Amino acid sequence: MSSDPEESVRLQGYGEMTLRTAVTTLMLLAPRERADAAIFRVRDDVRLASSEIAELASEWGITPAPEVRSPKLVPQQHWTHIVRGMVREAPLPALMVAFMIGVVVARR
Repeated sequence: MSSDPEESVRLQGYGEMTLRTAVTTLMLLAPRERADAAIFRVRDDVRLASSEIAELASEWGITPAPEVRSPKLVPQQHWTHIVRGMVREAPLPALMVAFMIGVVVARR
């Protein structure tokens, strides 16, 4: 395992960069995205194992980003608020068509 922070690597989806930058970028991703990402060495096109990446991150003092989005912290939206927002942003002809479709559906 090479621990040279200036080694050229390729982070899948982000391009070529140094090993330290790739590990830092990877640790900033959400846990689900972090599991799907991969780092490849440029010199021999070998994929670094996730255990190697975790070891390098801990060696260099890079901590993974915590899961920021918590269902308890995000306010729950109600359908009335969603529909009101859609109506406010919709152009008048679209509202008229939606009203007419609603009338036709209600009559059935």
